[in-house]
Amino acid sequence: MKILHITAGAASMYCGSCLRDNALAAELKKEGHDVVLLPVYTPTLTDEENVSADHVLFGGISVYLQQNSKFFRNTPKFLDKLWDSNFALKAASKRSLAVDPKFLGEMTISMLQGEAGVLRKEFEKLSEWVKHEAPPDLVTLPNSLLIGMAGPIKRATGRPVAVTLQGEDLFLASLQEPYQTQALELIRKAVAEVDLFIAVSKYCAEYMIDYLKIPRQKVRVVPLGINLDGYKSAWSRGSIFRVGFLARIAPEKGLHNLVDAYRVLREKHELGPASLEVAGYLAEEHKPYLNAQMDKMRSWGLGDEFHFEGSLNREDKLAFLQGLDVLSVPADYIEQKGMSILEAMANGVPVVQPRQGAYTEMIEQTGGGILVEPGNPRALAEAIESIWLDLDYARELSRKAAAGVREHYSVAREAKTVLEAYSSIVDRVSCLK
Repeated sequence: MKILHITAGAASMYCGSCLRDNALAAELKKEGHDVVLLPVYTPTLTDEENVSADHVLFGGISVYLQQNSKFFRNTPKFLDKLWDSNFALKAASKRSLAVDPKFLGEMTISMLQGEAGVLRKEFEKLSEWVKHEAPPDLVTLPNSLLIGMAGPIKRATGRPVAVTLQGEDLFLASLQEPYQTQALELIRKAVAEVDLFIAVSKYCAEYMIDYLKIPRQKVRVVPLGINLDGYKSAWSRGSIFRVGFLARIAPEKGLHNLVDAYRVLREKHELGPASLEVAGYLAEEHKPYLNAQMDKMRSWGLGDEFHFEGSLNREDKLAFLQGLDVLSVPADYIEQKGMSILEAMANGVPVVQPRQGAYTEMIEQTGGGILVEPGNPRALAEAIESIWLDLDYARELSRKAAAGVREHYSVAREAKTVLEAYSSIVDRVSCLK
């Protein structure tokens, strides 16, 4: 099958959606399919071999200039190549700036308005590019925030379009009004242009069907898959009990809940030597949040037990996970993805998660962790403590975690399932011609 898979670059951040898209594209290519993974905004950053194309659509600098200035909406397209080059985009990506909520809302609306919005020139470039390429069997978009591309792509290629649903509701909920309401209206209107929606979890499917008003027959569930190269299923208890957190450092991801739970743990003297190991991307605007958590730990006399490792490449991430006794990402919002939970369990690390969203599916499917009441640090602490106190129980969770991910959440399984979904609409469209 020939697939044009568009993915959203996230500048200098290891983004779960980018990692998912790259791993899936690499697996499909390995299986002999012709896949072009095409970034928008910026080149993608992955912790595996990057299989994306060098060409970037909707270059982040061009989009920024056109969003803010009428002058750049009418400049010759050949001039855009100066700031759409990979060199310029990568250089811009290295800068960590706080995001202006008003600009973010305005740009979201412009992307969803498609050819009718202020980014008309970028949509024209998109149509020109796909017309000059060999037509694919299918085009996929990485999330509903880029659904404004669906209509132009279908008109340019005559091919079906699929959209992956992978947690963009969190972004939409963060938009200021009136942008949030406008964005939802534009997405719901564009649903008719899409032939298939791929949801990364059962919870994601049910939630987004209602949230975006998607006809149920258009949605297929394709659970996340990870590339298991380098993952070790052997787990052993170390001399220091290491509690881990791996996610973007932001309030919604719930690091504060784990910090509070860790304090409860340390109040029990039988725990022995322990540490709280934290890793993940830290944006400029969230540095005060991280500092507040570190200040709390210091005020409790636990400052020396808090270790922040920052953003990790693949090798360092595997080493980080393989050094943990337990991992928890007790997010305050209902997660639709939860990639780091799978990555921990793939290494045989037991997890403790709130009983909500995709977490429930993953842990019930694998048996590799414990589900607790959301927003309850004491319940979280008690579950983590049970892994410390009962070594046989911890070993059983570890065994189930590693085996369960390999059975249900490998990228090979994901590729097989997504191809079945893609084939269903490619065959249907072919029959209608």
